[in-house]
Amino acid sequence: MSRDVDRREFLTLAGTAAGAATLAGCSGGNETATETNDGSTATDTEASEELPEPETREEHLQRTNRLVHDDAPWIFLNRQYSVYGKSADIEWEARRDERIDGYAIEPTGSKSSVTITQSKMDTGLDPHDHRETTTDNIVTQAYEGLLERDREGKVINQLATGYERLEAGQVRFELRSGVSFHSGDSLTKEDVAFSINRIVDPEAGDLESSQSDQLAGVTGAEPADGDSAVIVSSDGINPVVFALFATYCDIVNKSWIESNDTAYINSNMEGTGPFMLDTYEQDVQVVFESYDDYYMDAAPADQLTIQSASEPSTRVNQLLNDETDIIVNVPPQNISQIQNADNASISAVPSTRIIYNAMIYNREPFDSVEFRQAMNHAVDLESIVSNVLGSFGDQTGQPTLEGFTGYNPDLDPYPYDTDEAERLVEESGYAGAEIELHTPSGRYLKDLEISQAVVSYIDELENVSASVKQRDFGTLVDELVGDLEASPSFYLIGWGNAAFDASQTIIPLLTTGGALTSYNNDRVDELMDQAQSMGGES
Repeated sequence: MSRDVDRREFLTLAGTAAGAATLAGCSGGNETATETNDGSTATDTEASEELPEPETREEHLQRTNRLVHDDAPWIFLNRQYSVYGKSADIEWEARRDERIDGYAIEPTGSKSSVTITQSKMDTGLDPHDHRETTTDNIVTQAYEGLLERDREGKVINQLATGYERLEAGQVRFELRSGVSFHSGDSLTKEDVAFSINRIVDPEAGDLESSQSDQLAGVTGAEPADGDSAVIVSSDGINPVVFALFATYCDIVNKSWIESNDTAYINSNMEGTGPFMLDTYEQDVQVVFESYDDYYMDAAPADQLTIQSASEPSTRVNQLLNDETDIIVNVPPQNISQIQNADNASISAVPSTRIIYNAMIYNREPFDSVEFRQAMNHAVDLESIVSNVLGSFGDQTGQPTLEGFTGYNPDLDPYPYDTDEAERLVEESGYAGAEIELHTPSGRYLKDLEISQAVVSYIDELENVSASVKQRDFGTLVDELVGDLEASPSFYLIGWGNAAFDASQTIIPLLTTGGALTSYNNDRVDELMDQAQSMGGES
């Protein structure tokens, strides 16, 4: 007899989220109304005059979260939970950063191969020319970084054996010896410096990398004189530099990149990782084999296949029919089905990804802070988390997730209040507005269903009508990372922040000139500039 899985049981499976930050943030900003102790309202500028200025880096980040919460450039939705199904024929547990590390998957019994089914395939195999976790899960089987994170997010060594800050604008990485690329070429400090420069310098490696903001503040790298080490330069102290290199910047073979064209690099692989590419069928599957000369123990699996199925039901059926070993984004309604199967179980963990509805803030009607606030009040987040996600998620009211540096524990999600939403719409001057929410389907857990629920709530307002438009994920992402001016005004998207630091969400998504934003707020820019010039990394 099947049984329901409640949130308490899920959290037992998933493990608890990291504790909240210890320092509370303060309100601040330019234009938004803030409630005072006597129940009246004042602008954020007036309210902040009554509060001490932030002193530590974390306080700056927390105040930024307060300001963004009040200015509402998004509809804040939920923290995504990574819910995987896994075969009884393997030993493996999910990571918090959504990456699936093939090296950590151990086949049991006589089994020697492993198959992973995710929602989408890659957009190309160049490790420096993508922004999607689905692509990351493929390229990181063959490519590695200087540093790495363990399953819980702790920074550990990978191709570097040590690292240190030399001064405010310089850090040094000592490189591991005896490492070879899959072609047999030895890893050199020139390869490492080239890999970093290829991301941060458009003139290096003939690539304008879409990952440049993932190494925010890094200005370049050069081989160290006489040692097997690399010196990385930063603009200022760069407090999260080691956290960034623990998550981003795969190391490539300089001569291989320079000898091949874009098409070849995107359909072949030359890394140092535990798996090397066997066959690549674009949009179908990628097959890896264990790399015999790996500098650590060989991978437990002799062969690793990654394939995709956009429909969650298809992935579930593949798992239950022993056609795959790991599936991503198990829908809440299928969790009991998998848990009650003899050949499968659930592995789940709170992720580092926030799901949100972006509103292009300088387009009507979203150029009004009152309208943006109204959209947050219009949506019953508690119901969406409970009924759409089956309680497998957390409501959010800020861009930074609990457990990250800079999380503000004093901020609550917007309360569901249709009267207040309608009042704010009238105040905005956009009564009668018609809006359309663009959404992917199958990329994130219950993404289409979340969007349909959001639109349903907004459409219930007497002075706004809303509809939903289903989009191909890849096409939507291309619009957002290409020319944001041509993007939809209102869309659902997810943002993973595997660096566990508020800046790595706020900088690209909410500061002027960020990689994926239309938002512009001078006070946010000021607070983030100050935060990034201060120490405080763990």
